[in-house]
Amino acid sequence: MHRPRVIEHLADIAGGFDAIVFDQWGVLHDGSAPYPGALACLSSLRQAGACLAVLSNSGKRAAPNAARIAAMGGFRCVMTSGEALWTDLAADRLPYRSLCPVERAPGDAADWAEGLAVTLTPDPDRADAVLLMGLPDDASPGAYEPVLDAALRRALPVLCSNPDLASPRAGGRLVTSPGALAQAHAARGGQVHLYGKPHLPVFRAVEAALNVPPARILMVGDSLDHDIRGAQAAGWATAFVEGGLYAGQGAGSPDVLARLVAKAGCDLPDYSLPQVA
Repeated sequence: MHRPRVIEHLADIAGGFDAIVFDQWGVLHDGSAPYPGALACLSSLRQAGACLAVLSNSGKRAAPNAARIAAMGGFRCVMTSGEALWTDLAADRLPYRSLCPVERAPGDAADWAEGLAVTLTPDPDRADAVLLMGLPDDASPGAYEPVLDAALRRALPVLCSNPDLASPRAGGRLVTSPGALAQAHAARGGQVHLYGKPHLPVFRAVEAALNVPPARILMVGDSLDHDIRGAQAAGWATAFVEGGLYAGQGAGSPDVLARLVAKAGCDLPDYSLPQVA
């Protein structure tokens, strides 16, 4: 098994790719502010003519995520798992028309559903699917047991538009993400539809938007489960950021990284770097 090439700056390898796709949380920012070096890195890559994009496991649509990172400069494409789910519903590829949302903040689901022929209800007994799109940072997983219990009882599908298990925040803190609830629900026998990384369709959507073949794309991410494993399955090259999701776990050590990779079920990344720079 090869070891990843350790780099300090993405500019050192950028010339080998036609597009560089970044994860958002844990790579470009911590939810509150850009990571040190991220803005300078993006500026340097743009000046060198690199095509930059973002692929995020966010339950929100692409536009609000693009607005969040607008200060970081323009990206050729911003794709989110929430956008992918919205597109499937808009194209009638999914039959659900009454959704019971689990959201990070009140109004998130209503903003996401704008333009769709769906209704939102807080009562799972009135829904034909549960929309699991976000959790408050201080959420207790038990708070959503009544909704998921009802989904299990009524055999309602759970549409999870953020399959991340955890998400990094300022100060190295980790918070529970919707994917953790979806995983637990599936373990109980619930029906779950996951949108976003590591699932292949969202990677193919980015390729189509950029018009770049898989072998010419570099994924820069901090989640071995989602960013690295998904990009490898899509045929993309991968650069692992050690200081995001695994901050403080010594992911820069070859032995530690090998254990984390084995747990995630992926191959070692092509490159690794402490943080985006």
